[in-house]
Amino acid sequence: MTMDEQQRPFRLYQRRYWNASSGTNESAVETLLKEELDELYWCDVSKSLDEKHIFMDMASKETSEVWFLATEEEESVSSSNEENMKCIAPRRNKVLYEVEHAQNRWYIWTNVDNSPNMKLMTSPAVPDSADQWNLLLDSNDEPLFDGSLDTNTFKALESVLVLKNHVVISGREEGVPRVWVYDVDGKRMRRLEFEEKDYDVGLLGHFEANATSIGVAYDSMVTPTQSIEISLSDDTERTVLKSKNVPGYQKEIYRCDRLHVLSRDGTTQIPVSVVYKRDTMEKVKNGERVPIHLYGYGSYGASIEADFRATRLPLLERGMIYVIAHIRGGGEMGRQWYEEPNGAKYLCKKNTFYDFVDVAKALVDEWKWTSSDMLSCEGRSAGGLLIGASINMAPELFRVAILGVPFVDVVVTMTDSTIPLTSGEWVEWGNPNEEKFFHYMMEYSPMNNVQKGRTYPSCWLTGGLNDPRVAYWEPAKFAATLRHENPDNPNPICMKMDLSAGHFSASDRYKYYKELAADYAFLLDQLNLV
Repeated sequence: MTMDEQQRPFRLYQRRYWNASSGTNESAVETLLKEELDELYWCDVSKSLDEKHIFMDMASKETSEVWFLATEEEESVSSSNEENMKCIAPRRNKVLYEVEHAQNRWYIWTNVDNSPNMKLMTSPAVPDSADQWNLLLDSNDEPLFDGSLDTNTFKALESVLVLKNHVVISGREEGVPRVWVYDVDGKRMRRLEFEEKDYDVGLLGHFEANATSIGVAYDSMVTPTQSIEISLSDDTERTVLKSKNVPGYQKEIYRCDRLHVLSRDGTTQIPVSVVYKRDTMEKVKNGERVPIHLYGYGSYGASIEADFRATRLPLLERGMIYVIAHIRGGGEMGRQWYEEPNGAKYLCKKNTFYDFVDVAKALVDEWKWTSSDMLSCEGRSAGGLLIGASINMAPELFRVAILGVPFVDVVVTMTDSTIPLTSGEWVEWGNPNEEKFFHYMMEYSPMNNVQKGRTYPSCWLTGGLNDPRVAYWEPAKFAATLRHENPDNPNPICMKMDLSAGHFSASDRYKYYKELAADYAFLLDQLNLV
């Protein structure tokens, strides 16, 4: 797979005679199998678990197309043959699908026919099979996942692992990650159950189609990560292969909860995950207000899980409560949590910011857990956009704000298609070269909505000089704008630029901890907790 000038994977080659460089007479031969010239589509290559097919996925954030090459036909690939790879189903606007293969059948998960969530379907393993896709049914002829919106459980499919005798399905229900196991012969599906109510679980890597067990990674906000082997024939047979060792950690003195906040629209319940020391919550119950750190993201349909992070412990040990707001724009409650008209994409993106501010106000005014002078917030990348927009909407609501590599100059960046990744992002935010998107994006873009004469929170902005996703000038411009518009603001606006980092900060583990320590040092200093 090769990339174009925008660092977009777009061409797939087959290379033969890898020993050409070793001095033999044979020369390496590269044959172009497929290319994608539309800049909205990124490509990926994979092999089916049974190793019988090679897949090339071409996908934007709204539309996808999958091509395949049978591995037994690899030797017949020819540069003169334009049909070396065959299409499973031609792309259709706003239809996403992914594919796996087993027992001469395609297993497809897709939102075809405008379903709000993904369906699980099968068909014969042939090209142009879209007309033969049928829902996968259980022994009662009921579909396992029909793509509908269940407003009671918000059950949603995300990905599928197809083994010889079982189909293992990852998804969400009631906002929590779930794993289901479907017995192909018995046509029965069961959900894997765990003791805690609010947790994070996901499949580990699997490379054998004949596997009789699966591995999962399990944790919660109070349980360090465990790698667990689970039998496919009896899911009560479980072996903990490894548990993360956290020196000095005492699980019994902490607790986590899943709560809900009613959004300003009067109908949407926003899930909130909370972790704290038990003695801290006792103070709250006795009427005392305590410092709270509120985290959010809310973009790309990405879910922020209620997982374990040892790096939160320094905050909890200082009497803080750590809160994750599972706001719209993410995927916690299924695709409808992300997509129009009621999610937070395109012309309803403001729902992301409204939800976050509503959660913050609930912590202060409704639950009375904290006060504005003890409330901090944090987000990275698109989460930095969230924080920038939120402090513009309610500057006095927060005492401290951490904006990591923040995407804050939305309109200017999205107008310039020469910037890497920009054109592909038009199907996430909208294209500001179109009038309707321009005006809407101008209404929430943090750079364009800084209020004058207001007391903004203490802000800590970070950036990386080599960041290809959020250019270094975005946090620099936003920091300068915050200072310029409110010169009398008593709270500091600070920026830290890493001259050697990219978008994901330091790759070195210990440098990452140093970077995080700097973030928390600023936070704790401004909250007078040091």
